[in-house]
Amino acid sequence: MNKPYILVLYYSRSGAVAQLAQYIARGIAFIDGIEARVRTVPPVSTTCEAVDKPVPEAGAPYASLEDLRGSAGLALGSPTRFGNMAAPLKYFLDSTSSLWLAGDLVNKPACVFSSSASMHGGQETTLLTMMLPLLHHGMLLVGLPYTEPALNTTQSGGTPYGATHVAGINNDNQVSQDEASLAKRLGERLATISMQMLKK
Repeated sequence: MNKPYILVLYYSRSGAVAQLAQYIARGIAFIDGIEARVRTVPPVSTTCEAVDKPVPEAGAPYASLEDLRGSAGLALGSPTRFGNMAAPLKYFLDSTSSLWLAGDLVNKPACVFSSSASMHGGQETTLLTMMLPLLHHGMLLVGLPYTEPALNTTQSGGTPYGATHVAGINNDNQVSQDEASLAKRLGERLATISMQMLKK
């Protein structure tokens, strides 16, 4: 029997969200019996449907609906776009109606993560916009409790709604120790709850 997995699904333009995805995947790896499957989505065109190579030249493979259907849980990540998720991720989520109709994601745990250029650049509203379709799918949202010490001390990213990163206007801020720690803890918490749900 195949080991259950959590889908770590993200869109990343400058690499910061991809880095957070890797930290979340490391957190998932702390939990025995489950693994991370890291996937991304292709960019979209503003004038017509984009035709992209079926496999990206670098980074994670593109996600399919089967990746999502077969997952035990979901970690969803996007850069901030005026306080909202990026269009390529929204485009992928808009294609999940068949999963919604079948109830394929009901009662599966999910978390969200994001990166923005500035501290008050819409991180939390971006996380909230990513939660909305997950709620429609009947997923169980997992955040970061204040029992996580870094959540009380971070001077960069990190929220109770999910892991975040402050990339800087020129995208030159590395993921801080607190941001990395919180992303790993979010992955670990998601994996723990996913395993608990699998045993029910």
